[in-house]
Amino acid sequence: MRLPPLRGADNMPASMYKTDVKEDLSITEQDAGTAFCRFTDQDNARSVAESLTFNLEDNIHPLCETAIAELQQYLAVQNEWKHNFGLGSHGNGAVIGKMFGVLVVRTRCGVLGYLSAFSGKLANGNHHNRFVEPVFDGLKTGGFLNAGMIRLSAINNEIAVLSGEDAILHEAAITKLKELRKAHSNRLQRQLHEQYNFSNRAGQFRNLVDIFTDHGYKQPPAGAGECAGPKLLQYAFRHQLEPLALAEFWWGLSPKSATWKHGAYYKPCKEKCAPILSYMLS
Repeated sequence: MRLPPLRGADNMPASMYKTDVKEDLSITEQDAGTAFCRFTDQDNARSVAESLTFNLEDNIHPLCETAIAELQQYLAVQNEWKHNFGLGSHGNGAVIGKMFGVLVVRTRCGVLGYLSAFSGKLANGNHHNRFVEPVFDGLKTGGFLNAGMIRLSAINNEIAVLSGEDAILHEAAITKLKELRKAHSNRLQRQLHEQYNFSNRAGQFRNLVDIFTDHGYKQPPAGAGECAGPKLLQYAFRHQLEPLALAEFWWGLSPKSATWKHGAYYKPCKEKCAPILSYMLS
């Protein structure tokens, strides 16, 4: 899928992205956000990126390989957070390999660099240095999701207490509580999905419910909106960065499936990502 000419909030077409980068670039890179990593050799990057247009079906672009090498080096040596990828003997807790992604982008003044993202959560958090932020932060203190989960736990506790006392005697009450739990869970899930609002290249927003309904889903699959690809494009559109090439790779061991291999490249997933990316690139 090829991305048509990008227009940012100021209606600047992609053809007006400057290629002369001799001017002061500090303001431009600041506008690009804290997740923007500038390629050191701009002359080489511009040469390699010449005539490059965004296409999800392309093979891994050399600039993506450069970005991935830098990100993997960072993952191997960083000490800002701890996450057990299962790669060493010092990890604590469950082994959780992770899908990472990089998006090669160009600023409005022609500076080339890349963005990085992880799927889901990393080290039990959504916000980390070098990575784009989530589309919606469900871990935010005081948010509706936390309150909803507390209520759900309370219902579960009530069911457990009644079942422990006498399940037959309290059968009617337990059945009512289970119906309440199901209704509450469904409402909470829909409210959550409605918070994931994705932008397309024209700056128009749609939430997960609407996007997946258009693709024939009764509801979005679990985890939709948390993958690296959509997070990267969302950040790029928000900061008026021109997407050029996307690549994802798996880092760590996979505790559940042999599908994911450490360091291997993968395309964005079909089930969770394809409907979202189709809208974002429309």
